[in-house]
Amino acid sequence: MTTAEDIIESGKSARLRPAGGAALKPAQQPAGPFDVSTQTRKPTVGDALVTGLLVIYPAFAALAAIIAGLFLTGAGSL
Repeated sequence: MTTAEDIIESGKSARLRPAGGAALKPAQQPAGPFDVSTQTRKPTVGDALVTGLLVIYPAFAALAAIIAGLFLTGAGSL
């Protein structure tokens, strides 16, 4: 494995790209996990259902946990 000391002792200088230099174009590099890919597609009904479940399910689960906690602590007898 190459360490920083090996690089320094070899005497080779690093080639750094200037800040305003030409970067890779989006078509030349693959999209990362948080980047929008160049191949976009139309949203489907399945996408809408999954998004709805991801939004609504935690709300219902939190509400059910609060109600169950109230009944377990005896607050439900009021």
